[in-house]
Amino acid sequence: MKIRQLNSRDAKAYLKIRLEALQADPEAFASSYEEEKRYSLEKVQNRLEEDFSYTLGAFESETLVAVVSVVREQRTKIKHRANIYAMYVTPEKRGCGTARNLMVKAIEVIKQMDGIEQVYLSVVANNEPAKRLYKSFGFKTYGIDRKALKVENVYLDEELMVLNL
Repeated sequence: MKIRQLNSRDAKAYLKIRLEALQADPEAFASSYEEEKRYSLEKVQNRLEEDFSYTLGAFESETLVAVVSVVREQRTKIKHRANIYAMYVTPEKRGCGTARNLMVKAIEVIKQMDGIEQVYLSVVANNEPAKRLYKSFGFKTYGIDRKALKVENVYLDEELMVLNL
């Protein structure tokens, strides 16, 4: 399995896996399939080329099977922070270390960013496998965002986590 940063040439594959993620696990993301299915390929290409955002992809052969995004904060007072967003592994690749390998690479990328001291993420509070993964990297829970998401009239809490580098 190869992990690398995605770029504008990967936009079509990224959009495909992103829409799959939003349909398969709608409770895991703040965005919805209905919102993002309207995104143009150009919008996705531009997002993949931003200089403060890095989307990593795991490929098996030439197929994109997992993604995660790292975003560095841009405002002066919080430039010491980065965020991890949009982790998704296709169902057939779960349980075989793909998410762990992506997190290793994401944290490597973050550690190469000048001045980053903290890494933030949020995870749906009942997603035990994801929470175990993040805790294994040293992430600690610092709060619960009650009713953070509402999916088909069901409220979901999000666990807010931070890793101090």
